Amino acid sequence: MASENIWTYRSDVYGGDQTLDLIGFDVEATDGKIGLVEEESTMADDSYVVVDIGFWVFDKKIVLPAGTITRIDPPERKIYVGCTKKEIEDAPEFNVTTYKEAGYHERLGGHYGRFSTI
Repeated sequence: MASENIWTYRSDVYGGDQTLDLIGFDVEATDGKIGLVEEESTMADDSYVVVDIGFWVFDKKIVLPAGTITRIDPPERKIYVGCTKKEIEDAPEFNVTTYKEAGYHERLGGHYGRFSTI
């Protein structure tokens, strides 16, 4: 599925002022839990979560653009994403020093744009 802006939350997923703190939420892929939200950005056109997937892939983090998130369940403290563990595993490698750079975001956008439901 193509994405108009993979870095923006869908209005039916996370609309309004986006004041909910997602840090610590479980993250569920279409085929099971992948980790916990460690960091988030709700900047306009640059929204994403950084997920610690250390229990699944030792000592690893990933960035999930906001457009991959299909549902947020505050009472259960869960975020659901519209891609599989394999699709997430195949994303461009996370690097703590470059993950906020435009080039990395372009590569991630190209990868995840195929799975976005925006």
